[in-house]
Amino acid sequence: AAARVIGQDAFAHLKFESGVHRVQRVPVNDVRIHTSATSVAVLPEVENDFDIVLNPSDLKIDTYRASGAGGQHVNTTESAVRITHLPTNTTVAIQDERSQHRNKSKAMMILKSRVYNAEREARQRANASLKQAAMGGGDRSERIRTYNFPQNRVTDHRINSTKHGIDKMMAGLEPLDELVSELRKKEKEDIIASM
Repeated sequence: AAARVIGQDAFAHLKFESGVHRVQRVPVNDVRIHTSATSVAVLPEVENDFDIVLNPSDLKIDTYRASGAGGQHVNTTESAVRITHLPTNTTVAIQDERSQHRNKSKAMMILKSRVYNAEREARQRANASLKQAAMGGGDRSERIRTYNFPQNRVTDHRINSTKHGIDKMMAGLEPLDELVSELRKKEKEDIIASM
């Protein structure tokens, strides 16, 4: 299942929910405690459309005489264009048109498309690894939180904090707010400690 949460600081509050959540419950037709686990991934939403701006200082533009059919014109003018985007080492060479300006324009369009595609693929790989890191392997031993229904308690194992009132927490009330506040405080302390 997937959900989209929109609101001010939504990711800042929900990012702590990424990981394995363990549920301990007693079904109505049994007396033993059953344990289940689920993986949750909370990811920030990124814009799908982003502009590719190619910095002129990142480009190496070469002009040369076109080869192939075209009569004497191909031997007299440098209408072929090769553009290399230095940061990505992506190269496009065009000699389709008789005009250097049209070849350059065409080469820039193709180069932007290739650089855009490379950036998009890099973002997809980064998002995939971010999702994997957020979800973990799904193993119960990687749990971040346990919801124990028989004892009416929720334990967050990252901060070793236990709250009672599982029904309030499921409604998004006090215990959840308290845990998020404690997790944010721990995150700030960890950032300061790493400096």
